[in-house]
Amino acid sequence: MQATAKAHTNIALIKYWGKRNEALKLPMNNSLSLTLDALYTTTTVDFQTGLEKDIFYLNEKEIHGTSYRRVSDFLQLIRQLSGKKDHAVVRSINTVPTAAGFASSASGFAALAAASVRALDLSMNDMELSRLTRQGSGSACRSIYGGIVEWQQGEKSDGSDSFAVQLEKETYWDIRVAAAVLVDKEKSVSSSDGMQRTVNTSAFYRGWIDSIPADLKAIKEGICERDFEKVGSIAEANCLRMHGTTLGAYPPFTYWSHRTFAVMETIQQMRKKGIPVFFTIDAGPNVKVLYLPEHEDILKETLYATPGVKKLVLSRLGQGVTYS
Repeated sequence: MQATAKAHTNIALIKYWGKRNEALKLPMNNSLSLTLDALYTTTTVDFQTGLEKDIFYLNEKEIHGTSYRRVSDFLQLIRQLSGKKDHAVVRSINTVPTAAGFASSASGFAALAAASVRALDLSMNDMELSRLTRQGSGSACRSIYGGIVEWQQGEKSDGSDSFAVQLEKETYWDIRVAAAVLVDKEKSVSSSDGMQRTVNTSAFYRGWIDSIPADLKAIKEGICERDFEKVGSIAEANCLRMHGTTLGAYPPFTYWSHRTFAVMETIQQMRKKGIPVFFTIDAGPNVKVLYLPEHEDILKETLYATPGVKKLVLSRLGQGVTYS
């Protein structure tokens, strides 16, 4: 029983930061993201009779520890749904830097969920697959779809109404994202630990949550109008407010480095020169820049001249899960 699936990572313009239920990965707020075509994970899941435990390879290296347990626990959830008991060999090839703020778990768990469901011949539509995927990694539920996606937080305690929906297909708008790779090593505070600390201790967290509905309404209007500057300015402000909550946590922490600040300043200087570009940052030091195709050349030239930028990964809107 084997299947292979490919899923792309996503970048949230309206951030997901904090859970109301840790075990079910139910978010405190709705979030909105872009699926990216250049960053993805391809995963093959092979359920085999006689295996004593699951085996997980990432980029041809066998994985143990916390990452292995997350994968095996998720496979156990799928086994329970299917009624099957076989363990699996999982082989993932990941183009996304792991645990460096590039949402590697989003593409990783989306590909894992899709391949596992296909291998066990479970019947699920995209909504059901998104809801299942959320239990492996919250943001992964958005990577089931291409284009522009909203994760609905839901209200029910069992999580049955918390899943992602596609707002627009990847062909809707040629909006682009340049991922500026500054650091590709694992971060010192994981997204999960950072969220929990922030929710439990940050003096700024309630203000962040209260700001989300207005941001979400305004950015959807900007998307409907294809108003790039409106979308970009809302996304950038939302990002800054999210990261502000980590400074109000106890003990305080930040995902940014001096290189992060250098790129942020570069983007702000470009805007002062009349070039509409905007940044957003997930839980890591690396920066993603929103831009339009006509400004790609000047953006590349300027970012590569910024100290600390190791490389750029340029993306258009990507598609949802595919199978091979």
